Amino acid sequence: MDRLDNTVRPYAWGSTTAIPRLLGTEPTGEPQAEMWMGAHPGAPSRTPRGTLAEIIDADPERELGAEAVAKFGPRLPFLLKILAAGAPLSLQVHPDLAQAREGYAEEERRGVPVDAPDRNYKDANHKPELICALTEFDGLCGFRTPADAAGLLDGLGVDSLKPYVDLLRAKPEEAALREVLTAILTADPEDMAGTVTEATAACARLGGPYTPYAEMARDYPGDPGVIAAVLLNHVRLQPGEALFLGAGIPHAYLAGLGVEIMANSDNVLRCGLTPKHIDVPELLRVVRFEAGDPGVLRPEASPDGEEVYETPIDEFRLSRWVLPGETTRDVTLPTPQILLCTAGSVRVGEHGLLPGRSVFVPAGEKAEASGEGTLFRATVIV
Repeated sequence: MDRLDNTVRPYAWGSTTAIPRLLGTEPTGEPQAEMWMGAHPGAPSRTPRGTLAEIIDADPERELGAEAVAKFGPRLPFLLKILAAGAPLSLQVHPDLAQAREGYAEEERRGVPVDAPDRNYKDANHKPELICALTEFDGLCGFRTPADAAGLLDGLGVDSLKPYVDLLRAKPEEAALREVLTAILTADPEDMAGTVTEATAACARLGGPYTPYAEMARDYPGDPGVIAAVLLNHVRLQPGEALFLGAGIPHAYLAGLGVEIMANSDNVLRCGLTPKHIDVPELLRVVRFEAGDPGVLRPEASPDGEEVYETPIDEFRLSRWVLPGETTRDVTLPTPQILLCTAGSVRVGEHGLLPGRSVFVPAGEKAEASGEGTLFRATVIV
């Protein structure tokens, strides 16, 4: 069992205070966006035995278990993060496994450098993810019904949005959403910037359900993603609630602190709120143009008190305990796990964990947890 020393990523959208507050450290004044826990080659966790990637590479079956290696290969198939959004992340979507393999192979065939700014597929894996709120957490997830989106856009009173309103009201659901998103992303940039400016002023004046769009426009003035975002469900998670983001679901995180877990992949197709490359044809191939409820998840408690966030993904499984202080839990598993404290004070084996501290427990290694606090577990399903 190894205590993890984890890298904090300073992405520009990160909060300057949320992660330091969790860790009990002084803010540096710079954004601190994500703390990574795992063996991702971009920033593997460090341990007294070397990086977690090096430890797993040296003996995959010992660290991960034979069943996990047989199912996922000799690698930890998930990445666990603490994510702190101080400004909106890009509006984005992830491919499914078949799309990722096809897109990666095609870009490899064309010789697109993996670090090229116009490269869509950094690897051949999918990237489902789950975000669990530690504070109130705002995000966008999945499409509204065309009727609801039309009502919001029409309520802004912006003449240049009228064609989108008409399309949303006239076409069947899939065609309406596809045609309007395509029109937004392919509009003349100068014309769209003017539309966004006018819509932003209306959002600020009207407030209420329009407030999130006025706020994101302050960070991304003139960005067509502000209009595209109106097509999506706005969600405010309370602490302990979660969202699962499957393939093809457009989404963006707007503000808040949460625990995020995802399959190991860097495949992101962006559709707004970003200065980065947007490949509209490839995006339209991947997006699922289906309206629906965003599906807020609440954990399901097992008899031993473990609260599980159920998802249809085997590469990761996220759960938590809210430990009362007077009992010890056996948390041994036949699969690899990362245990993360987010509140209180918890002991796992010989390691005392305060908020933001974590340990890696190899498959099958005896582990007990005690103390008074909240302990998240990240593992796999075999």
